[in-house]
Amino acid sequence: MKILGIDPGLNRTGYGLVEAHGPEQMALIEAGVIRTSSGDSISIRTADIFKNLTDIITEHKPEVLVLEKLYSHYRHPVTSILMGHARGVVCLVCGLNNVRLVSYPATRIKKSVTGNGSATKAQVQKTIKKLLRLKTLPEPVDISDALAMAVSYVYIQGITGK
Repeated sequence: MKILGIDPGLNRTGYGLVEAHGPEQMALIEAGVIRTSSGDSISIRTADIFKNLTDIITEHKPEVLVLEKLYSHYRHPVTSILMGHARGVVCLVCGLNNVRLVSYPATRIKKSVTGNGSATKAQVQKTIKKLLRLKTLPEPVDISDALAMAVSYVYIQGITGK
């Protein structure tokens, strides 16, 4: 099963695609960051995210896409609103490409991957490196967060065997 995790952001949208046949049978297919320029208009930036995600989905055909549930910290409402633009694009791409969309709270993702719902970004990076048998830490954290979303699906849904 191919699972695409997305860490949406207007400046950087991290993505991580894994092939999984169970917790012991996970492999990285592709991971990266879609970057947009803060000097561009919101319409150009969201179009860039749309095009790049559409290309990834068209090429790899994931069965499911995993997003973190929307969370807004009262100290940073503008950040949440800007992230919401990118998140909306991700939801649209799923709908247009018939990809199942799943959302989990951040604490559930962290707990399923690291065993600790309050894990730091560094702990998530190290755990993802180990679980996917990577040679280096997945960086930037947008990538490790996206991969954590994809990996969490395997644990939460109890994916086993081929």
